[in-house]
Amino acid sequence: MAAHCAAIGLLPMIEFSPQQIKIIERLFAVGFRHVVIPPYENALCMRKGECVAVMTPVMNGGLKLLAPSAYVVDGNFSVHLKRASGDVFVWKKTELSATPERVRELESFRKELDEILALPPAQ
Repeated sequence: MAAHCAAIGLLPMIEFSPQQIKIIERLFAVGFRHVVIPPYENALCMRKGECVAVMTPVMNGGLKLLAPSAYVVDGNFSVHLKRASGDVFVWKKTELSATPERVRELESFRKELDEILALPPAQ
C-alpha cells in the first residue's frame, strides 16, 4: 500500500478524493501504472501491458474515461482501423497489425478497467 501511495504522488496535479485514490490503488494493485502521454499530460493515463486509458475524476467520487481505451503505438494512443489488408492500430504514419492476440489484450484491458471503475468505493 505504501508503494501505491507514493506512486499516487507522481500523478498529474489533479485533486483526487479518497474514493478516487482507492480506485487508483486498485488499478495499481492489478498491474496498471501511471504514464504520461501527449496531449494528455494533465489527465490520468493508466497503462497495463501495451494498452492505455485516459481518465478524469467525476463528481460522485469515481473516475470516467475521456476516450476509449487504446493500444499503444510508438508510446501514443492508437486508432483501430479496418484496412483491405487487415485490421491495424495506427498512430500518425505508424501501423501495427491488429493481431488476434493484440485485440484480445485490448479487450481484456477494457474489461478489467470497466470492472474496477464500476466497483463501489471500498470502505
